[in-house]
Amino acid sequence: MDRSKQVDPHGLEASLIQIINSNHSSSLKLRESTEKAKKDAIRSVRRVSELLVDSVNREVQEAFVMQKRIEMEIRALTASILQFGKQTDQWLAASHSINTAIKEIGDFENWMKTMEFDCKSINAAICNIHQE
Repeated sequence: MDRSKQVDPHGLEASLIQIINSNHSSSLKLRESTEKAKKDAIRSVRRVSELLVDSVNREVQEAFVMQKRIEMEIRALTASILQFGKQTDQWLAASHSINTAIKEIGDFENWMKTMEFDCKSINAAICNIHQE
């Protein structure tokens, strides 16, 4: 047999081992690269999540502050409304008192006119009796 046509079993085995080692090395590098990309992606997602949560929390906090301000304004307006209601009641009572006083003055005036007429009638009657 021709030695050039014979395959060297040790050379083939060494080549296969070299291919396996090269493939294993490539797999390890690819796995490390993939793991690194995964960790970077997780870090990026975590950062985006934190930013979104911070943004939402900031908006919630602003809404909470606005709600507190609105509640304070409502309390102040309620106090003003109560004060104006009391003042209106006082004004109504005062106007009622004035109306009553005006009515009494009118009644007194009518009474005085009636008394004056009665006095004149009595005076006229006395004068008539005295002249007779």
